[in-house]
Amino acid sequence: MPAQCLPWVCLSGFMLDETLWDDVVANLPEQQSVECRSLTQGETIAAMADHIAMSMPEKAILIGFSLGGYVARSLAARYPDRVAGLVLIATSLREDTPAQRQAKLETLEVQRHLHFRGIGRGAIIKTLRPDNNHNEVLIAHIREMSQRLGFEVLQRQSLLDRSTPVAEKIACPTLIIAAEEDQMRSPDEQKELQQHIPQAQLVMVANSGHMIPLEQPQKLTRIIEQWVQTNCL
Repeated sequence: MPAQCLPWVCLSGFMLDETLWDDVVANLPEQQSVECRSLTQGETIAAMADHIAMSMPEKAILIGFSLGGYVARSLAARYPDRVAGLVLIATSLREDTPAQRQAKLETLEVQRHLHFRGIGRGAIIKTLRPDNNHNEVLIAHIREMSQRLGFEVLQRQSLLDRSTPVAEKIACPTLIIAAEEDQMRSPDEQKELQQHIPQAQLVMVANSGHMIPLEQPQKLTRIIEQWVQTNCL
């Protein structure tokens, strides 16, 4: 199947649902098939990958954002014949630091006794470029995605072990997309990811924080389309 005919399967990140990709899909031609998934099932990264693989097309371009990038890497390693090309957006090889894990556990403990109303404003702002810190529509959209997913998904995603097995190998063409103003993922993390995957290409997106699919959807769509046409024959 020609690369331009392959469906895209887009995996959302931490406490983000399928609507993360709405603006990306809106910039694609009508004939491009796209399936968008949130990470609601599975107690491990591998189990999440298996769950996605059960229902995704037989062969696809697999696109993972942030936490979705961890799952996409696992899926590409576990089901190499199913993934014609891998796109990793604003993601990393690194597991949570002890401080990050403790913060997640503390948040879970607080939220366990409350009616979960979504991720807090302070946490959301850290994912955006500075000039979007007062974009109330964007902030509300991100909070609403997390609220729709709910506390059980928050608990499941927060407790995931993000460590990468040494044996995990990616054989398909791979594109890594990073944001110049990402406060969540450092340039060193992007270089580590590129070094881990043979012949992976790295592209930097200007004027975006961590939330590239929301902050620069047109640029993101164009980058992926051009790369697929060139590399995923």
